[in-house]
Amino acid sequence: MSSSQSSRNPVANKLLAAIPKEEYDRLLPHLELISLPLKYVLHEADEPIKYAYFPLSGAVSVLSLMEDGGAIEAATVGNEGMVGIPLLLGTKQIPTQVIAQIPGDALRMKAEVFIREVYWGCPLHTLLLRYTQTLMNQFAQTAACNSLHSVEERCCRWLLMTQDRVNSEDFLLTQEFLSIMLGVRRASVSVVAAILQQAGFIRYHRGKITILNREGLESAACECYQTIKQESDRLLG
Repeated sequence: MSSSQSSRNPVANKLLAAIPKEEYDRLLPHLELISLPLKYVLHEADEPIKYAYFPLSGAVSVLSLMEDGGAIEAATVGNEGMVGIPLLLGTKQIPTQVIAQIPGDALRMKAEVFIREVYWGCPLHTLLLRYTQTLMNQFAQTAACNSLHSVEERCCRWLLMTQDRVNSEDFLLTQEFLSIMLGVRRASVSVVAAILQQAGFIRYHRGKITILNREGLESAACECYQTIKQESDRLLG
């Protein structure tokens, strides 16, 4: 954005941090700080969206749900983004579920307030349109990745994307949860985790992952990680 850094607010969410301070000050009375514990449901599939969320820490997953109870991640959102894009596009529900994958905090705004206050032409609305394009890019690339690339490559991509959002080498993650994110059996995740540990890329113990060699993970990941990241950097800076 054209505003200087000194004119922006210091909030951890990168979208809110990128708008002019006066715009943030206008919206601040409508923002509520909340905690997002593990598996906290931000939106249920096919139900009215009650809030727009701006994550400050942690990460959340957008899940596509199947009739047999299966699920697979379609996108990951952290402090670079926002949850509730359908409100921006004029609809109030979507057939996906959004849950917290890594615990953290967020600022949220009631849906009816978001629709009223984030109006066409205001700085946040303009920025969110560009963010929507990055999210669409992620949906498309993730769909291709899930179809064409190995579980190991996809796991590396997911770990890199998650680390980017939590800004930490360590985060809590069970194999059961990672299997849902990748749409594979837990046994497959166990095999991949063992391979990555033996390579010295990660350490995994009692549901906690530590990234030991990020360059190694990047070399083992498919091109989808860089494609998603480069497009996000291009559109949002």
